[in-house]
Amino acid sequence: MKQTTATIPADCMRAFRLAGALIGLTVTLGACQHAADDSLAYVNAPNDYRQRHPIAVTEADRSIVVFVGRGRGGLTAEQRAEVMGMAQDWLREGTGVVSIDVPADTPNARAAQDSLREIRATFAAAGVPPHGVVVRKYRPQDPRHMAAIRVNYPKISAVAGPCGLWPEDLGPSIHNGSYFENKPYYNFGCANQRNLAAMVADPADILQPRAETPAYIPRRNIAFDKYRKGTSTATTYPEAEKAKLSDTGK
Repeated sequence: MKQTTATIPADCMRAFRLAGALIGLTVTLGACQHAADDSLAYVNAPNDYRQRHPIAVTEADRSIVVFVGRGRGGLTAEQRAEVMGMAQDWLREGTGVVSIDVPADTPNARAAQDSLREIRATFAAAGVPPHGVVVRKYRPQDPRHMAAIRVNYPKISAVAGPCGLWPEDLGPSIHNGSYFENKPYYNFGCANQRNLAAMVADPADILQPRAETPAYIPRRNIAFDKYRKGTSTATTYPEAEKAKLSDTGK
């Protein structure tokens, strides 16, 4: 029995070669894209989230916005308290001058000037020197938005992030080596670091401990005097008996 061999037309062979070339090109570009994404964040990322998302101490602006209407200037009670609180905070943490941006050539420009005078008077009452306040005029780009007075000053702040970067899949994937190596995903711990940086009262505490306060010498002398006499140096609390639980039922 004679065997016959089917032949593939030349056009089909060229189509198969073209399809294979396109598939190879797609795989290559996908690998390059994946490698580029990894190089952004995850390739050499440490496992410790504190090193992967470090808290940095830098200078940032603290600002408030004072809204001003068209027909009435001055400050409301809430705005006055907010401006006073900002002035007191500047005395404690400010690292530069206070900048006050006032709208110009707007329907509420005249009312904004009245509010500006009260803001400057509030800062002066809080102890901010006149040379510590700089007034600048600005024109809003969008006339539909209410032109407001912006007050800001620089301060030392702690920052972390940005968060929300996902350079790798969370699930198993041929491109996700961290899943099979049991490593934490890249974004793990970022929110915790960012919240900690926002809550810390003094950013310097992140880098170094605070200096100890001097010892209370009068109390220390009393303890030393008891020690030299051989008496107990323990403190006696007269109210301690009142805090005991009842002996009923023992």
